[in-house]
Amino acid sequence: MSIRNLFIILAFMTLSALPSTAQIDLHSHAITKGYLDYIKANDAEMDEGFPIPAWDAEQHIAFMDRAGIQTSVLTMPAPQPWFGDAEASAAVCRSYNEECAALKARYPGRFLFCAALPLPDVPHALDEARYALEFLGADGIKLATNSYGQYLGDPALDTLMAYLDQQNAVVILHPHKPSAVNAQLIADVPLASYEYLVETTRAVLNMVAHDVLVRYPHLKVVVPHCGSFLPNALPRFRSLLPVMVKQGIMQPVDVEANLSHLYYDLAGAPTDEVLDALLTITTPDHILYGSDYPYVAEPVLISGKQALESRLASHGLNPQDVFTDNARRLFGENLPLRQYGERIVRLAEIEVVPEYLEEYMAFAKEVGETSVKVEPGVLTLFSMQTKEDPCKIYILEIYANQEAYQSHIQTAHFKKYKEGTAQMVKSLKLIDVNPLAGMK
Repeated sequence: MSIRNLFIILAFMTLSALPSTAQIDLHSHAITKGYLDYIKANDAEMDEGFPIPAWDAEQHIAFMDRAGIQTSVLTMPAPQPWFGDAEASAAVCRSYNEECAALKARYPGRFLFCAALPLPDVPHALDEARYALEFLGADGIKLATNSYGQYLGDPALDTLMAYLDQQNAVVILHPHKPSAVNAQLIADVPLASYEYLVETTRAVLNMVAHDVLVRYPHLKVVVPHCGSFLPNALPRFRSLLPVMVKQGIMQPVDVEANLSHLYYDLAGAPTDEVLDALLTITTPDHILYGSDYPYVAEPVLISGKQALESRLASHGLNPQDVFTDNARRLFGENLPLRQYGERIVRLAEIEVVPEYLEEYMAFAKEVGETSVKVEPGVLTLFSMQTKEDPCKIYILEIYANQEAYQSHIQTAHFKKYKEGTAQMVKSLKLIDVNPLAGMK
């Protein structure tokens, strides 16, 4: 049997066992130049108590490749670009959403985005939601917990919520600075360590108190930072509700029905204790991975993600669900699938310069593992050496289709491999092949 036939048999025996995971990050931010310039022009760069980090799409993708993330959902960070000029705020949000749509198109499968709205101006926000969802192809909407005192759950937002409900929208929440706050307190204790958790909890409870998610049942709302303080606050809320209703202070609401529309990302500090607490208020199919890039240092994110992957099972959580499948169910057809069109099977015959063999194999191992992990269209990259001459290497390559292959050779990790091994390779031959009869 020829070596080509042997590789093809191996390829099609292997296909059924190929990994189907394409990990998805529900919590990341794009910090565009237009947004940042507007924030700086209004002297608001430190409004949230810490500097807004630098951001670049290529660097973001490089982080994703190193972390094993296929797709990141981009949202506008805090602060909200509102400084009293409704037209200017609307223009900034429009520009931001158009830039995010362009990034989604430029890097297929790597970015989704949830559009920013110029709240607290509801008419402009409604116009922008329509434009983003119906024209730009936004994958959802990002809402601040409050927009300069206008909290989620405010009846003034009902027309916006009704429209988002009609669109079956995914809504990603993100905490912003409370409208009234002790300046010295937040200078001494960063907002992100405490107030953001309080702020998220406050906004969600206000939504529940106004029965928002029962009145608009097609909304799917993602709560950030491991549910914030909801695991502690909800039991007290449930116990106080009938008392407040009896006193005529609150209206009856269906707490559990509201909660059923909530999802939770794990950005922040998903310790064992936090995971256990989160599971007291939700089910495993509503828990999703989030990084909070670029607000956390990359080494911390990568090591934290690896630790999380190894600990999920001990809490009854399936890593495939948390990192991939729950997000797929949430976003549906907006996420790229692993199934494409006609597969491409290729053999690479490579002869490596002997003194570079060990270094070359390290490059090959890295690009193979990274490509299969983060690129949905790369089905396998399997390297082998001949026993007679270890410098003769064969790589079995299987791509979902031609588009997947073209996308692969443009990735940062492939370019690193290609450039890093250029002087190590004595010869390279690429052989396109077809499946043997009966092996499809």
